[in-house]
Amino acid sequence: MATINDLVLVHIENKPAFFARINDINADVKRGWYQVELLVLGLPLQSIVWILEEGHLQGEEFTMGGAPVRLELISPKIKLSPPPAPESDSKGKIIPLKRKP
Repeated sequence: MATINDLVLVHIENKPAFFARINDINADVKRGWYQVELLVLGLPLQSIVWILEEGHLQGEEFTMGGAPVRLELISPKIKLSPPPAPESDSKGKIIPLKRKP
């Protein structure tokens, strides 16, 4: 479940739309709903508040104005693939960093 300070990718109409950080989550007056403050990570920075259920913070799809919307939690431990190994067929010149006496 996404919570305060988590990074989420917001999908609108089943397409990635923008990244946002969850700044705050407060109970709404309607039981089971929450006021979720999102900091939209774009230029200019923008703060929005959406009223969502707990399931929406767990990735369940919901609609806004008839458009399907979904929050995808971005893991802080993103694994990057290692860079490709350099090709061995090219012969480079070795330049010493220290002069020989």
